Amino acid sequence: MAGEALGAPPPLVQEQAARGAAWLDEETRALIAPDAGSLPEAPASAVEANFARYFAADYLNPGHDQYVYRHPNGLCVVGLAPGHVALKEEGGITAVDFNVGKTDRSEIKVTGKRKRNAQHLQENSALCKVCTNDKSFIVRCCVKGSLLEINDRLIKQPNLLNTSSDREGYIAIFMPKPVDWLKIKDKFLSSEDYKSLRGIS
Repeated sequence: MAGEALGAPPPLVQEQAARGAAWLDEETRALIAPDAGSLPEAPASAVEANFARYFAADYLNPGHDQYVYRHPNGLCVVGLAPGHVALKEEGGITAVDFNVGKTDRSEIKVTGKRKRNAQHLQENSALCKVCTNDKSFIVRCCVKGSLLEINDRLIKQPNLLNTSSDREGYIAIFMPKPVDWLKIKDKFLSSEDYKSLRGIS
């Protein structure tokens, strides 16, 4: 009895295992050597692959263009869109100040799964101020939700906004409630519509 239990599996189980191995092999082969005709000209960036990209053109002020990249888990990354007026100033952005009014956003320290100490902000709340050689511009939250993190690298490296505002130069990360996201989602432009509006290729 014990010998039978430890012996070879029944033929039906062997057949299913073989079929499973063949399927896995096909999947693996497709990953290792995909059909060259179906590949894009250039690989998708991490942002394109992992985020739905939305844009707010002229947000509360002309030329104040911002983006909101939304991850499937609901987190939203906010930053300056390519058409933002500050990025067009001579010399670009030279400083970023998270001290807006009564609150210094750079002092937030969110902890734990429940995100204790997160600031709950409105979509038009001031997030930070970006400065050029002779002007300053208020950057808004764009989404109503909990401010989880600001990109404090920008304090010492404001040039990240000039060189990679859509990646390392993001400004902040928010977690809006799903119901609040649905209320504001339709106010934003898609990536294609924004590029068309601003003549960006």
